Amino acid sequence: MQRIAVVTGAAGGLGRAICAKLMADGLLVVGLDIDADGLTSMAGAGFTGHVVDLTDPEAITTAFARVAQNHGGLDALVNNAGTCFMSDFPHIPAQELDRQMQLNFSGAFHCCQAAIPLMAGREGVRKIVNISSNGAYNFDVFDPPHYRASKAALDTLTKDLARRYARDKIAVNSVAPAMTETPLFKVLTEDVLARAIAAMPHGHAMQPAEIANWVGFLISSAGDICSGNVIILNQGRDVR
Repeated sequence: MQRIAVVTGAAGGLGRAICAKLMADGLLVVGLDIDADGLTSMAGAGFTGHVVDLTDPEAITTAFARVAQNHGGLDALVNNAGTCFMSDFPHIPAQELDRQMQLNFSGAFHCCQAAIPLMAGREGVRKIVNISSNGAYNFDVFDPPHYRASKAALDTLTKDLARRYARDKIAVNSVAPAMTETPLFKVLTEDVLARAIAAMPHGHAMQPAEIANWVGFLISSAGDICSGNVIILNQGRDVR
């Protein structure tokens, strides 16, 4: 039986790399994104895209109902969708705070709610991988506090669900990359971007495919015994 994976934020830079890795590993991938043109450009064997506003809980419920109808269940979920708003404290508008939490945390929360019932009865260890950020732990870098908080909340969800569903053989982990070359670079000024890259021990940002390989590892059988962990990928930047 072919394994089915849902990837949110599928049309973005990291999302595309994750989808490509999972398809290369033999999974059928359902991509969720608000970017209709991006999803259309990814159409092909092994990939189906659904346009979904991941800040809308009802839209998420509808999307996963379609997954159940079309595929009968779900084996893996990657909560990749997210962004970083750059207003700094204390000048963060209330609407921006709410939007940041919706995109980075609430959407993933609702996707987990919808996905876990679809994993019941599937073979093997089912997987949830949440894409967090090194910014939730490294306070030397520029990340604004509402972004950090959204990712820290996501990691708390990871640990709760990992413990809650361990005996159901659902493994839940977070991957927390540091500076990675994705379209999110566009939210940074040139000087902030230069300082962030200079802080990376290897002298360059990481590539989406490198992060995707870790996601693929966790979703493979090699990741069956790993659950409740936040895997920090930062080239050793935080080693003291």
